[in-house]
Amino acid sequence: MIRSVLFLSLLFPGFLAPSLLAQQPREANAWKQALTKRLPLLGHRNWILVVDSAYPLQTSPGLEVIETNAGQIEVTRAVLAQIKDSIHVRPVIFMDAELPFLTEEDSRGANAYRQQISAALHDYTVQDALHEQLIAQVSNAGKEFKILVLKTRLTVPYSSVFIRLDCKYVSADAEDRLRARMKSSARH
Repeated sequence: MIRSVLFLSLLFPGFLAPSLLAQQPREANAWKQALTKRLPLLGHRNWILVVDSAYPLQTSPGLEVIETNAGQIEVTRAVLAQIKDSIHVRPVIFMDAELPFLTEEDSRGANAYRQQISAALHDYTVQDALHEQLIAQVSNAGKEFKILVLKTRLTVPYSSVFIRLDCKYVSADAEDRLRARMKSSARH
């Protein structure tokens, strides 16, 4: 049977193509479908990571890793667009403190990546932290909360975008005021 299929594919080059092409778009969009399905379930204290190719496969129980087979800028923009359209979460974005110190000599593509990610994140405040600290935060959070890791084809080190989700309908300032009122009330 296999020989017959291979023989037919040699005689008729388009013989296998329709079935392969039919599967490709579904697989290419699997990460988008996963993001769309999971985002409504995620809330404050959950994380979404858009990571480079060498990002480690962590063992914290809450981590789910999805290979996107897509570019990192594309995935980052898609994630932020879905978060922006959500009613319940907003992004708190972290990036590796090492990224600004990469040279083109040591990491080809670093300069272009910095320009592209800067453009993609221009509407957001981005906080820097050491890579190991961010991995430790994610690992710790993954013990209690879901972490969605979207792995990309990018091959520039220290380029991952760490997005901690926060509540969209309560600002950090409002939360601080609430805690101050509670503390003040407890003293009386």
